[in-house]
Amino acid sequence: MKRLTFVIQLSLFFLLSACGKHGAPLTDETLPAEPDYADTTQWYAVDRQAAVDIFYIVSTETGDYTVAGVPCHHADTYSDSLRAFLLGEMVGVDRLLSGNLNFYSPYYRQCTLQTFTDDSLVAARMPLALGDVRKAFDYYLQHLNGGRPFILAGFSQGAIAVVDLVKSMDDETYNRFVAAYVIGWHVTEEDLDAAPRIYAAHDSNDVGVTVCYNSVWTPDCAIPMITDGNVLAINPVNWCTDATPARLVSPITSDTLTVTLDTLSRLLLVEGYTGTGYVIPLIGREGNYHSLEISLYAPHLRRNMALRAASM
Repeated sequence: MKRLTFVIQLSLFFLLSACGKHGAPLTDETLPAEPDYADTTQWYAVDRQAAVDIFYIVSTETGDYTVAGVPCHHADTYSDSLRAFLLGEMVGVDRLLSGNLNFYSPYYRQCTLQTFTDDSLVAARMPLALGDVRKAFDYYLQHLNGGRPFILAGFSQGAIAVVDLVKSMDDETYNRFVAAYVIGWHVTEEDLDAAPRIYAAHDSNDVGVTVCYNSVWTPDCAIPMITDGNVLAINPVNWCTDATPARLVSPITSDTLTVTLDTLSRLLLVEGYTGTGYVIPLIGREGNYHSLEISLYAPHLRRNMALRAASM
């Protein structure tokens, strides 16, 4: 678990050190080539001959860069140097969460980190990333899934794509849908209105549901872009939707933590964490544990995915 946190933090360090000025809209941009999901190089896939799959969408692992002097704000999925950051997260999350389940994760033209400094940049750039993920998911269903039940999971930018996929899910696909894990993002009333397939998880083993959570020290530490308007939340330690506190020994620092769902803000309040170096660049703040959302709860998430898979 320390390794995944280290991979995410190291990735962000290199992104910032290579990017120069951040956040300014640019009129000229080069777009990378569209991924061909029939090409096996566009996937990280581990087939364990299991009865259930995890389809995982990685978080933001790319920073602004230039090609022949022209800026680019989306990942090039054919660039080995850029793919390395995405692959690091894929391998780490597979190791932490999959257990005996199959794991499929597509490379996609994700938005760069600097995109998330401004809502208008997100609105302009995110459709390309979401379009890639939709195409990857369609290819997965037709050619890789083999009719098996599946779990959708995504972290941060990847969680945005998870919400988008659930919104467009048809009846046949939903019948094989175990659960969606929207980790480090929000589900709003507008999302619910547009997505009749989004049902809040209420315990540890209901299926066809959506799990959502965001971790902070206090509500003042929340990042508005990530949590504003959220209406879904569950405690991934005790799987309660009320304020029942849960004890957790941090796999990162060995601190004994208390994790409580604040039913008003719908945030997880984490007491007792003493680690440092977790603040994400550009939009992060002290006491916001966004970069730890998988690492802190990995054993609980892994057991829960197995439990929900067995409930199908």
